[in-house]
Amino acid sequence: MHVLILGGTGFLSRRICEDAIAAGHTVTCAARGQLGMPPSGAAFAKWDRATPPPAELVQLRPDAVIDVTSIPAYAESAVALWPKAHWIYISTVSVYSDLSRPGGTVLDTPLLPPLNDGDPRVNPDDYGSMKVACENYVRQGTASSLILRPGLIVGPRDRSGRFAYWPSHAAAAAIDGDGLLVPGQPADPVQFIDVGDLSRWVVRTLDDRMEGCFDAIGPSMSWADFMTGLGHGVGAHIQPVYASPEWLTNHGVVEWVGQRSLPLWVAGLASAGMLARDATAALGTGLVTRPIADTVSDTLAWLSSTPDAPVTGLTRAEERALLEALR
Repeated sequence: MHVLILGGTGFLSRRICEDAIAAGHTVTCAARGQLGMPPSGAAFAKWDRATPPPAELVQLRPDAVIDVTSIPAYAESAVALWPKAHWIYISTVSVYSDLSRPGGTVLDTPLLPPLNDGDPRVNPDDYGSMKVACENYVRQGTASSLILRPGLIVGPRDRSGRFAYWPSHAAAAAIDGDGLLVPGQPADPVQFIDVGDLSRWVVRTLDDRMEGCFDAIGPSMSWADFMTGLGHGVGAHIQPVYASPEWLTNHGVVEWVGQRSLPLWVAGLASAGMLARDATAALGTGLVTRPIADTVSDTLAWLSSTPDAPVTGLTRAEERALLEALR
């Protein structure tokens, strides 16, 4: 099968490229090349999607197209180029307008209104609505399509640094013995998907041109289970120290991402279901998720081999000061 990947040089799309080649597919990657070249074994077509496609792409007749764009105009124009191909569009759970209910699915969670204002820049506030518009172009303009809505994708090459915070700090805690600051209660939910697990699932769906729409997520777990897997992944006993959301907020700690944040943490009823989506449908189609420890050890190895790998959140010194304040 000839697979055209619109991307292939960054995070998820690069991993899909690697796995598609390993599965025996012929792969062409179309990208600007600003994040580097695609993996060995893939053909490369340089294309800035704000400009007309090069002739080599116009003439291409791929069996399948995989796209990750968040720009509706880019999705619309690409669909017009290859409408007869089977499409896999990587969307996001950010398309949902209400993530307050744990256990939500694609069938019972309302969407944001689609937005396509023609602006090629992504406003973070409009990200979900722009992805809805992209989904619509793919669903309505192609011979067959699979829409996947991941939550937080984690693992090596993740430039957000959110998941990397936890292996990094767990390894440091194993050395200094000061424990690990954890938000909320041990039973609170955490949810993510390993980039390799997601990529392998995407490639497996190519063989039967699987169609439909799925949340591309791993099973939700508790913070206590995550801490256990984290310890196994770094090869050390980790002592979690839980702090209430109110205490953390009062001490200047923020949610999710950024300076002085605790990544993977969301608080408040409006987001109660964001890290507790129902993964049953995806798992039923063949998505296989590895143990937490494998994701942790892979990420830690990447951090060790990549000195400039991003890690967001509290510094270890800030975290230790907070731990001392808790005591």
